[in-house]
Amino acid sequence: MMDMTLNRIPEKVRKIHLVAICGTAMGALACMLQDLGFEVTGSDQHVYPPMSLFLKDRGIRIDDGFREGNICYGPDLVIVGNAVTRDNPEARQVRQMGLPFCSMPQALNHFVALEKQTLLISGTHGKTTTSAILAWILQSAGADPSFMIGGILKNFNSNYRLGSGPYFVVEGDEYDTAFFDKGPKFLHFNPLAAILTGIEFDHADIFDDLHHVKMTFGQFLSGLSRNSILIAHDDDKNIDDLLDPPSCRIERYGLNGTSPWRLSGISIDQPWTTFEVIKHNTSFGKFKTTLFGEHNLLNVLASIAIADHLKIEPDVISKALETFEGIKRRQEIRGHKNQITVMDDFAHHPTAVRETIRAVKAAHSEKRLVAVFEPRTNTSMRDIFQNEYSRSFDLADLICIRKPPLLKKIPFGQRFSSKKLVAELKTRGKNAYYFEQTEAIIDFLIEQAKSGDLILVMSNGGFDNIHERLLDRL
Repeated sequence: MMDMTLNRIPEKVRKIHLVAICGTAMGALACMLQDLGFEVTGSDQHVYPPMSLFLKDRGIRIDDGFREGNICYGPDLVIVGNAVTRDNPEARQVRQMGLPFCSMPQALNHFVALEKQTLLISGTHGKTTTSAILAWILQSAGADPSFMIGGILKNFNSNYRLGSGPYFVVEGDEYDTAFFDKGPKFLHFNPLAAILTGIEFDHADIFDDLHHVKMTFGQFLSGLSRNSILIAHDDDKNIDDLLDPPSCRIERYGLNGTSPWRLSGISIDQPWTTFEVIKHNTSFGKFKTTLFGEHNLLNVLASIAIADHLKIEPDVISKALETFEGIKRRQEIRGHKNQITVMDDFAHHPTAVRETIRAVKAAHSEKRLVAVFEPRTNTSMRDIFQNEYSRSFDLADLICIRKPPLLKKIPFGQRFSSKKLVAELKTRGKNAYYFEQTEAIIDFLIEQAKSGDLILVMSNGGFDNIHERLLDRL
């Protein structure tokens, strides 16, 4: 065990070391700390691009591999990443040297959020897109926001920013904080305003069941200040169960006719989706965006509600939505070849897979939709959603399912079966195929793809660079 009296941030800090620096959030934090004037070093196991190259270009020293010697120079503070175990050599060395340490969200809250007004986006789905939209609205309004978001915002070409304005936009992650703090990350922030997009069972590696997930979100909601505002989706019973009694001001959003914020008059005229926003039964404005799909419009609506709370005018919001370029790996077109489109998306939970396919099919109804899916998360590689996934691909015309690439990480009796999923899809009349390797999927698609197809690749990982390899061979 580490001496928990050392779990603190000293008053005077100049040199900071980050253990597991190459993660998306840890790498962004390292850059933010460097921008704030700190001397930053880091380490990771099998240092890997693109984050490793990005950090080295910034002049941040990275040690390849975890070793006691990496921190023997005596940093003033050690920030321990979520993936680091208590047996990590550097974690042990922290204890032996008596060095102050903290988690990533502790550091983010202390060094970035403390002097700002935090706008926190929480929920099982949609956090990254909603955060990105809100950050761009604030930038368009001249508010010069700071943010840390779990995806690369194309408007900024970055997943983080240190602005001079009063607001800090952050994803409120329900995942645990560190090996010495098993509470969720979002408990480290005290938001001025928060969004709750929805609650479903996920992260089966740390949550026992849906009840456990709801208890965690309940902790978050009960800790909100009475001066805060919560914008909560109106079509989620799991949210309903947690809002009575309310801990702060609450406004619901969605399609429910009784909600203070709701969507109306949705129409698609490529590349635009046009819609009206109704606020308290009065038209707030008509807007258009290149985002498509009901789930994305709900993310937009939640962002609009927060923006209005911050007194941003509808015409400013409208211009921001029209110029919002999206996020990499969220319905991102990776390329066109021989009139075949390859699209990349981060979807991995069965609900996200279903809604992504539904949105893409609605926006490209003239195309044959080829869905390619890699189960890769700690949850999707378990058999928890074995049956649910079979209903997620109903709107796809051709389906390719890869064997989970990291299945050995999952106990034998709990493993997800891609073979079984394909068999279930076939019983539902779907044109589905199973593949053990990515190369076999590429070979199959080279033979089967035809002009006018849209190939939608879904994974939370790199998927062996299938997108570029496929485009090269088409």
